[in-house]
Amino acid sequence: MASITIRNLDDEVKRRLRMRAAANGRSMEEEVRQILRAALGDADPPFNLAAAIRSRVAAVSGADLDLPQHDPMRPPPEFDWD
Repeated sequence: MASITIRNLDDEVKRRLRMRAAANGRSMEEEVRQILRAALGDADPPFNLAAAIRSRVAAVSGADLDLPQHDPMRPPPEFDWD
């Protein structure tokens, strides 16, 4: 992640930023990140794997599948080393 430093920020702007961050329950740094994201928009929204899978299987949701019957497990082998 990159870092930036903002010099010569007006005291009033900093005060308003601090108040906005507190109102949103965030740190000033996180508030600035949110403001920049909103102003610039995300070029590529994060990939949501769950939503992608859900959209692929939505057409067959609720399908009843016939599962094959499984044989009971065999008993484990016995090793008599007498």
